[in-house]
Order: sequence, then structure tokens, then C-alpha cells
Amino acid sequence: METVDTVVIGAGVVGLAVARQLALAGHEVLILEAEASFGTQTSARNSEVIHSGLYYPTGSLKARLCVRGKDLLYRYCAERGVAHRRIGKLLIAAEEAELPALAGYERRAAANGVPLQPLTAAEIRRLEPAVRAVAGLYSQTTGILDSHGLMLALLGDAEQAGATLVTHTPVTGARIEPDGMVLSTGGDEPFELRCRWLVNEAGLRAQELARRIIGFPAEAVPPTFYAKGHYFTLSGHAPFRHLVYPMPDHAGLGIHVTLDLGGQCKFGPDVSGWPATPDYAFESGLEGKFYRAIRRYYPDLPDGALQPGYTGIRPKVTGPTEAAGDFIIQGPAAHGVAGLVNLFGIESPGLTACLALAEQVLAELAGYTNSQQVLSE
Repeated sequence: METVDTVVIGAGVVGLAVARQLALAGHEVLILEAEASFGTQTSARNSEVIHSGLYYPTGSLKARLCVRGKDLLYRYCAERGVAHRRIGKLLIAAEEAELPALAGYERRAAANGVPLQPLTAAEIRRLEPAVRAVAGLYSQTTGILDSHGLMLALLGDAEQAGATLVTHTPVTGARIEPDGMVLSTGGDEPFELRCRWLVNEAGLRAQELARRIIGFPAEAVPPTFYAKGHYFTLSGHAPFRHLVYPMPDHAGLGIHVTLDLGGQCKFGPDVSGWPATPDYAFESGLEGKFYRAIRRYYPDLPDGALQPGYTGIRPKVTGPTEAAGDFIIQGPAAHGVAGLVNLFGIESPGLTACLALAEQVLAELAGYTNSQQVLSE
């Protein structure tokens, strides 16, 4: 049976960032990916936004790692030539009843260390003539990027540091042994592999995989929920220069305006369902809901301008009637299994926070090894 030092399961943007961080720290890293290529699921089906960190509860992992990750990501993209742009974002109150919520986000942003500029209705009209709102907040640190280019750069760095990516290799289970973990894989040529360190960043399958680790405490695995969202694209010229976000709803950030680096405008995502299993089919009959939501702040949206785009699924640890959960970075101190780190519920702002999440994973493993060294001395 072959043995490697460290295995990272999942080659999405966070898995690649983790593999890069561990490889640069001197680990021998093998990345195992079930799909035919890296970043084909959650990492390829999002808004490609660099978030500022204004939404998340102060002190939460989402807040801290988004703010830290944003700074790391802008620096990394500049150094590695990854296409990106600090485009800025307007968070708007479309009507007077939303002003208290807007003020709440202004206070939260200040507590999180995120600079915002208050906007009057007239100032919003000057920035975005097509937008109608009674007040808003401008986030100058929000941006957009090429997520595929980012993943290519992360993978390139990881491979240059000695990491190896193996695709078409789903991990079907594992067992805990005294000297590490033994992984079982599926695919065309199943095999077993022993590793000392294991990072479970399987995204949508992270909880399922954790439940298949023989010897892992079942009570340490959080519940699994999938929130499905749709994106529609805008045909013709986009009348926006910035990202435009309405007030968030319970499960997401509302049906918002996103621009890509080529100037293409899309609206979304909604939260249209909580499927039992991941399902990327684009549902019919959603146009009316999107037109109504968008026309609250963009009343001149023409009939027939929305075209079906794509869907995405968020891996969540809380359900539709619960408050949004935080990231879970679960290391040996939390579950008692040496050398194992699970990442659960890595939804938005996971893309923004990917480099900061990688730092945390390295700290979890380093902290455990340091504590073990102290205990043995």
C-alpha cells in the first residue's frame, strides 16, 4: 500500500488553496478529485465576487476570514497576474421599510473593519442612473475576479511546490489507524492509500465523506443542507458600472447585479429550493420572480431581457428555517482524530476567504503537531 504525507480531498478553490499552503510549508501533498477536472462544482458556479466582509456576524469565521482573505486575494491576484478588478458595490434600500436593515449592516461593517460610504438617493442615481433606491452604502473594497484563472494559479503554485493532482478519483471511505488514515477510492482503478494528514474539503460531499470514516465520531458531523440558486443573464448592454445588491433575504444575499470582467451582467442567485441531493438542472417558471425582484431597484428592466444562465448549490450546515451557519474548520482539537481536518459549510464567502481558510487549516495541523511534541517531551 502506497503511503503519502498529506492528502487533500477536493480540488475546488479552497482545496487548491489548502494544498498550495501545505505544499509551501513542506508537506508532500496529494490532491484527490472525484471529477474530471478541478473546480467544476461550487467553485465554478458562483458570482466570482471578492466580498468585503460586511454581511457576516462580527467575530465569526466568515467575517474574520473574509476580511483577511480579501486582502490576501487582491495581493495574490496582483502578484500572479490573475484577472480581477476592484469594481465596488452598492448595497441599497429600495424602500423606506428597509432603512433599519441598511443601518444594521452599516454598524456590522464598521465592527468588522469594513469601510463603507453612506449614499443618498441622489448619490445612488449619480453612480448608477438605472437604479432606484432611497439610500445605500458603497463598498469600495468589493471586486470581481476570474475564478478559473485563480484556480489555475493556485494549482500551479501547489504543483511547483511538489503537490500532485489526481482526478477521476472519488474517495469512498477511510479508516483510522494508529499511524494515520487509510483511504479507499473508487473510479476505474480503485486503490487504498495511507496518509499521515488528511484534509477533507470535499465541498458538497464533505459531511457524507466524514460519515464514511471508520472510527470517526458520528456526533462530530454536522447536518447537510443544499441551497440551490439560479442565475439569469441580461441580454444586450448592461446599464451598470458597479455591483448592486438589494437587502439580503433569509438564505442568501438577494437577487443582485453582478458584472463579470467582460462586462456581461447577470442577476442572482435566488434560493429556489433545498434539494436532498445536488441537482444543477435549471428550473422553468422562475422568470416572473426574477423580474419582480429586479424591478424593485431596476424598474426599467425590459420584458424579455432575462435569459436562463446557470445554477449553483451552496453547501450549508443549517436548514431553511434556521439562521445561516458559520464556516466549520474542524481539527484534531475538536474531534480527537490525529491529523484530520474537516471543512464543512464552506459556502459564500469561501472564494474570497480561500487563502485565509488555507492559513487556518495549516494552523490546525501545526497546532496539533506542536501540542503532540510538547506532550512527548
